[in-house]
Amino acid sequence: MPWLVSGDRVFASLEVADGVRSRASGLLGRDGFDGALWLRRTRSIHTLGMRFAIDVAFCNSEGEVLETIRMKPWRLGRPRFRARSVVEAEAGMFSLWGLSVGARLEIQDSYEQ
Repeated sequence: MPWLVSGDRVFASLEVADGVRSRASGLLGRDGFDGALWLRRTRSIHTLGMRFAIDVAFCNSEGEVLETIRMKPWRLGRPRFRARSVVEAEAGMFSLWGLSVGARLEIQDSYEQ
């Protein structure tokens, strides 16, 4: 299972959406979400059809967080043209993790406690 990390900090288990279908569906149809979802090749998102609010991190090609926002269900987000990927988590998780602008996010394939 992959993990969302920044430096030596492990934030959460991670799902990675690489394909068109997985990026389009994202977190739709779920009642909540433990962990994070990384949408590659994504500059904008929406929460149309979502059942819960989410935290969103827009990242550049190196995984550096450019901006974070919270989105309520049934909203359209504007594109962030410098972004190359997006990380989503259930609302409130970024604060709990201490995730902020400037953090460099990475995918780690394994995690040992």
